[in-house]
Amino acid sequence: MEKQTENDLLKTEHKKQEHHAQHKKIKRATKNPFTNVEVIFLIVVTAMVSILMTYVFVSAFYLKEETKQKNSEDTALQEFIDTYQNVLDSYYEDVDEQELIDNAIKGMLSGLDDPYSTYLDKNTSSNFDATLAGTYQGVGLEVYNDQDMNIVVSRVFENSSADKAGIQAGDIIKKIDDKDLTKQKTSEFSNYTKKKKDGKFQVVYTHEGEEKTAKLERSIIIIQSVSSEVIERNNHKMGYIQIDIFSATTYSQFKKAVEKLEKEQVEGMVIDLRGNTGGHLTVVSDMLSLFMDKKHVLYQIEDKDKKTKYYSTGKETKDYPVVVLQNEGSASASELFTAAMKESYGAKVVGTKSYGKGTVQELNTLQDGTQYKFTTKKWLTPKGNWVHKKGITPDVTIELNDSYLENPTHDNDDQFQKAFVVLEEQLNGK
Repeated sequence: MEKQTENDLLKTEHKKQEHHAQHKKIKRATKNPFTNVEVIFLIVVTAMVSILMTYVFVSAFYLKEETKQKNSEDTALQEFIDTYQNVLDSYYEDVDEQELIDNAIKGMLSGLDDPYSTYLDKNTSSNFDATLAGTYQGVGLEVYNDQDMNIVVSRVFENSSADKAGIQAGDIIKKIDDKDLTKQKTSEFSNYTKKKKDGKFQVVYTHEGEEKTAKLERSIIIIQSVSSEVIERNNHKMGYIQIDIFSATTYSQFKKAVEKLEKEQVEGMVIDLRGNTGGHLTVVSDMLSLFMDKKHVLYQIEDKDKKTKYYSTGKETKDYPVVVLQNEGSASASELFTAAMKESYGAKVVGTKSYGKGTVQELNTLQDGTQYKFTTKKWLTPKGNWVHKKGITPDVTIELNDSYLENPTHDNDDQFQKAFVVLEEQLNGK
């Protein structure tokens, strides 16, 4: 019995030892097998993989959407190309390819429902370029057809061969070299002066019924867009500047006019923008900067993404009063000039409500010399007002009287006279 009991005790002890060893093994197995650094590394890697997978998924989604859009655009463009080619191949008469393209561009721009987005043919482009450039090659004549289809001189440019020859506004051009211009369109005259290689012409014209002959020569003509004079009345000496358009040469002409009037010690100025349809925005900015220093906002530009203020680049602000004359023909850059002078300089505005064009166009030239322009931005006044389709309301409204139309002189010009009355009131402190 004792031996059996001892044996049993040994078995029991052996089982305890086995149980203890197994318990230690389990304990070692449940202990964290990674260090803290290894755990952090695993978390970071997992996060990066998650971000990467999200990026791949989102990129794939947007790529799919962009592909859909691109496929749609490609389809629309292919439809246009197919239609164009089909017309060329199958139309029952001969087709002018360039005319087809021109008409397609016209149609595209007309679909924008914007009168300022338009296509310009070669003649229109040429005239448009010359007007904005402020220079052109010619004999110095501006002409029109009257009701009898006579080619009548409407304007003679200073220092041109026509000016030196004595041709005047109202004269009728009858012949150029051997080409008879009776009952011809003005394009017959202008195209001939542009295309003749040696640039020398003999013109037959009538002046007050008397037939005369002049020799003309094509040269570079600077279009005078600024005129000025001193007006003295009621013991005041005042300046008057008329600006026809804001071309590339207008700033230099305007600067000379302002400096000349200031040397004459004028007390104030009237700036006449009636009938001025606009021009270069940069030219207007430079002209305004002659009156205001860098603290003054000249205008704001707004596009699809942002709104930006544009400041004067001038070094000083003038201290004399200014009155701006405008009418319903004053548009675009003219309105920008008026708004800046009114809101930032404090000028008074006289005349009638301006046209109301508050948009900016981008001009593009095609390979064949034609052009198109379309609206890309809005311009706002210094205070953020948009004059589009509203115009600028003058401080003093006055219509142009009929007597001026019959006899266009300063004395018959009620708007001109009223502008100087308003300027005098400012000079007198009223």
